[in-house]
Amino acid sequence: MRGIAALWVVLYHYSFQYFPNLHPDSYTHLVQKGYLAVDLFFMLSGFVLTHVYHDTFSRSVGDKYWSFLRARIARLYPLHLAVLLLFVATALAVRTVEYTATGSFPAIPLKGAESIWALVANLFMLQGLYASVLSWNYPAWSISLEFMAYLVFPFALPWVWRSNGRTQALMAAGALATLCLLAWATQDNLNQWDGPQTLLRCLPEFLLGTLLYSAFRSGLAASVLSSDLTMAGVVLAILLLLHSGGPDLLAVPLFALLILAAVANRGRAAGALNVRPLVWLGDVSYSLYLIHGFVEYATTRVLGLGLGIYDRKALPGGWSMALLVAMVTACLLMAGPAYRRIEVGGRRLLRERPNVGRLTLAVAGRRAD
Repeated sequence: MRGIAALWVVLYHYSFQYFPNLHPDSYTHLVQKGYLAVDLFFMLSGFVLTHVYHDTFSRSVGDKYWSFLRARIARLYPLHLAVLLLFVATALAVRTVEYTATGSFPAIPLKGAESIWALVANLFMLQGLYASVLSWNYPAWSISLEFMAYLVFPFALPWVWRSNGRTQALMAAGALATLCLLAWATQDNLNQWDGPQTLLRCLPEFLLGTLLYSAFRSGLAASVLSSDLTMAGVVLAILLLLHSGGPDLLAVPLFALLILAAVANRGRAAGALNVRPLVWLGDVSYSLYLIHGFVEYATTRVLGLGLGIYDRKALPGGWSMALLVAMVTACLLMAGPAYRRIEVGGRRLLRERPNVGRLTLAVAGRRAD
């Protein structure tokens, strides 16, 4: 599921933003709503981490907090840093080319998407809170918000885990009420990536993921959720909502049902979601998510400096589609080695201990980390 969500984000950024002349919204709002995949990511993260760490933090935090943070940093930071350095190296290469052509080296900005301050914010994964513009590897803003959720997760989990069903229902209602408030303040636009208000998007959804795992463990409506009919109905409802451009807020409870149906399913849907290509896509989903911004960045510079194409609206539709396919293919080809060498290698280098907890492959990929 994470892999499908990551690919959805890629298509959103490329089809809807990078090639505006393709106009996918003329046929469907499904691509245009791709930013909602981030909301699914936040809920999945809360669900998966609760699965992995509910025994560790079920009663207290203690000295396990720092080992948890080390494991989370080992999970996120090596690839984040590697891709960020690719951006910096490419930006310097572009300035070198411009120096060769003009004889003057472009000044390094103090403000904006490629500024020194934005680089510092990205290095410390603070760009989701410090974000007047989407900077450097722009999809990584959500990674910085997820890390904020990691900081409070070990303290929230014991409280959630010890609560009875009624209290957990109140927690879920509070999380949904917070999202309703955000939707009201933004005119039902959950695509919020700028500043502290992004916490009102990330933290409630992360909490909902934690509560979903508790509901799953309790066996809530298991007989209904385990059927293929339920899975098909939830998927159809989500597709209809997204295709029609329905309210962003309605996607949140539907995503919750999707997660529960995916992990509870005992029919053909479980087998379909666990075919090898989808399992691989889930494994490389984080790499795919972070790398696709760099592929876009590099392609933009090649088109501009190499071919003199700065206005993407001027590209013929056929060229736009061909470039779209080429860029998505490049992302997939790069994601595999990045996962094996940087993600897995980085965890080993930082001596992260693999957790024995496993979760249904359809949700978490091969490893529930």
